[in-house]
Amino acid sequence: MDSSARNVEHTVNSAAFPRQFARTRRFSLGVPRQFTVSPDGSRVLFVRTGSGTDPVGRLWQFEDGKEQLLADPALLVGNGSGEVPEEERLRRERARERSVGVVSYATDDAARVVAFALSGALWAVRTDGGAPFSVPAAGPVVDPRPSPDGRHVAYVSRRCLHVVDLAGADRQLARAEGPDVSYGLAEYVAAESMNRMRGYWWAPDSRHLLVARVDTGPVERRYTSDPADPTKPPRAVPYPAAGTPNAEVTVQLRSLDGGRIDVRWDREAYEYLVAAGWDAQGPFLTVQSRDQRILRTLTVDPATGATELRHERTDPAWVEIVHGTPARTASGDLVLPEDDGDTRYLTVGGRRVTPRGLQLCEVLGVEGEQVLFTASDDPLETHVWRHEPGRGNRRLSRGPGRFTGVGRGGTVVLAGVTPRGAEARVLREPAAGSETDQDAPYEVIRSLAEEPSVTPRPRHLILGERQLRGALFLPSWHEEGTGKLPVLLDPYGGPGMQLVGRARGWFTCVSQWFAEQGFAVLVVDGRGTPNRGPAWEKTIHGDQLTPALEDQIDALRAAAGHCGDLDLARVAIRGWSFGGFLAAGAVLHHPEVFHAAVAGAPPTDMRLYDTHWKERYLGHPDEQPENYARCSLIGHGHLLSRPLLLVHGLADDNVAAAHTLRFSAELLAAGKPHSVLPLPGATHLPADDAVNEQLLFFQRDFLREALKGRTEED
Repeated sequence: MDSSARNVEHTVNSAAFPRQFARTRRFSLGVPRQFTVSPDGSRVLFVRTGSGTDPVGRLWQFEDGKEQLLADPALLVGNGSGEVPEEERLRRERARERSVGVVSYATDDAARVVAFALSGALWAVRTDGGAPFSVPAAGPVVDPRPSPDGRHVAYVSRRCLHVVDLAGADRQLARAEGPDVSYGLAEYVAAESMNRMRGYWWAPDSRHLLVARVDTGPVERRYTSDPADPTKPPRAVPYPAAGTPNAEVTVQLRSLDGGRIDVRWDREAYEYLVAAGWDAQGPFLTVQSRDQRILRTLTVDPATGATELRHERTDPAWVEIVHGTPARTASGDLVLPEDDGDTRYLTVGGRRVTPRGLQLCEVLGVEGEQVLFTASDDPLETHVWRHEPGRGNRRLSRGPGRFTGVGRGGTVVLAGVTPRGAEARVLREPAAGSETDQDAPYEVIRSLAEEPSVTPRPRHLILGERQLRGALFLPSWHEEGTGKLPVLLDPYGGPGMQLVGRARGWFTCVSQWFAEQGFAVLVVDGRGTPNRGPAWEKTIHGDQLTPALEDQIDALRAAAGHCGDLDLARVAIRGWSFGGFLAAGAVLHHPEVFHAAVAGAPPTDMRLYDTHWKERYLGHPDEQPENYARCSLIGHGHLLSRPLLLVHGLADDNVAAAHTLRFSAELLAAGKPHSVLPLPGATHLPADDAVNEQLLFFQRDFLREALKGRTEED
């Protein structure tokens, strides 16, 4: 193909991309997810929408290499997009859920009875045959979960916890005593900042439950409304901003016969409920101190509710929460992380079972004495591993990518993002005596996601003395050495997320699209990003801004040494959430490097962000106010001297629109020109396809105009 043909192709494909990006919901539609494996490993349950543009989730079963549709919302309630209870809407917002229909489900222990909610109604289906059936419920249903024996389904309705048998006999186990109280739901900081999305847990005997009670009475209220529709009343949202009271979270043991026992621990010292569960050894909790420097694993006496300390982790900065821990093997050994210097280890029974440099990411499950987990020995990849006594650790996922998984009965589902996009494979246990799973046969669960019209072409780089991992995207039509390109930094750059990797995620497609518009796009994961060890993560303690900006600047200069076509006289930066904060901070504090910025949903005032997330990194604002002043953009608006576009959803209940509105007011008062793009009705993750499509064009045009005509002397 000659260069003119390539230019025509890239123009057509890149023009189509924003629409495709929006209607595929960031290429998430059609991707299989939420896997459950049956005890014998023969069957896999999962959720998948009907195509790469169909937003309606359906429940599927995979067995003997074949897929079986178990529940189609279109056949049960129409298009599956009816109104859902407010508590369910909030759960989906915290999970950044982009689909409708069957978006989640739960099963009994045998994976024979599946419960799910559709438009607030309770549904169930038996995997061994028969159509889905409606189960009478007391009201709108949230988070239904069958008992281990499959005879009952627990659910939350109007903040009360109910249990119903499949014949329809319903009983209310826990009644909310007032409008601020709920049973069986996760409070805001648990879902948003701790990765705990649930609030109750069945006992193995199917007769008892461990239940969280949440009282948001002490929590400050925020009021969100839709300025585009002034007839709608504002909605009150309990939001615990840094330094303010949290919800009061307690735990109870509830029995189907109506019994109740309060679980007791030192809540004054350990107010956060991080995790909970009930296994063969009994119920347990993980609790954390307000300063997050102590995290305790407690066992619970089911007869009295008394707790006993089983393990304690401490750290002078903060104790990082590792999802899936604590867990226990069949023999009762605790499965926990252990941080030491530059490595996060996996421990079983108090013994380290992973080597230095292999960073534990998540514990996926425990079966018998085996532990399934994800870990990274290369910042560009995350793999699924299995630890087994006597056999050590074996990597199960193959090839480059970022993988997660679930396993049971000798079967492991490996799901992840590879250089080819999203993939899901079913790996069967190899023959006895095999030392590796690398050659074990596998089956593929199809992804129906669309192929992006833009193909990412990242050049992976190791940059600067800190060996920062970066990816450079150049236009497909550009021949190196033929001319300078304006540079666009496209980071997230904060805790909890890596963008640079050997995988084709939606963000790599977006970066390549901006490259096709004429930019050299650089993406860098700096200090504070995950999976490079505790020391790397905790470099940002007390200062989330300075190290992050230093890393972007160092990486930019190092990348220019690798590619001489980067025009350092024309450098822009864009980002969303923490990335938006980083982008705005870049033009404020380093206008000599950054010449324009787009900041989407930026947290500009650290005191306005939530307790658990922000106090983790900056401490309590009353005790360490200097950290909040140093990292906030508020108070530094007078420094702005470069074009800045602020974008914010007016219904955002995570990073409130007040962040942008107050910052804009400060810039205006200081006489600093800037642009603001409000998004009526949009939350932290805008859902409107037209908005998401046009946002890409709007940012491109703003940045082109801002950088136009710049020279080294400007």
